[in-house]
Amino acid sequence: MNYKKEYLETFLKHQGQLFDEPVAQTLEEADEFLDECMAFVASNYRQVKQYFEENGGDTAGMSKEELLAQAEVFAMPDGKYLIVEG
Repeated sequence: MNYKKEYLETFLKHQGQLFDEPVAQTLEEADEFLDECMAFVASNYRQVKQYFEENGGDTAGMSKEELLAQAEVFAMPDGKYLIVEG
């Protein structure tokens, strides 16, 4: 597995925030999906903001709360953020 187990479990539990239908049912499927879409683990808010800016996202005028509430951003149990392109 490429991603920590707790990241996969969190993604499986909350994948509905980004996708209308489940994209994975098992930890293995979640790991494969996240690997295929090159999901990014950000250590903190600054890295989340930097990720969006480097990938063409317009973060100007967005508060920290607004940015972290984006459907692509999954808060992880250890305080990091998993960013998944939809």
